[in-house]
Amino acid sequence: MIIGEIVINQERCKGCTLCVEACPFHLIQPAERKVNTKGYSYVEQVHAEKCTGCASCAIVCPDACITVYRLKK
Repeated sequence: MIIGEIVINQERCKGCTLCVEACPFHLIQPAERKVNTKGYSYVEQVHAEKCTGCASCAIVCPDACITVYRLKK
């Protein structure tokens, strides 16, 4: 079984939410009432156990803020 894991660099994220729209499983959402040091509201992962590692989020991120890992379990 292959499971996915994503790591979001919240300091680089500008909150464009392209990754939110690209995720087929709706596992990324804007962080509520949280901003990074640049003042941007970043995104965060929810329901991490459902991630397949498809990398749709990382592909559309214009600032390369998302790293995707695929793990065999």
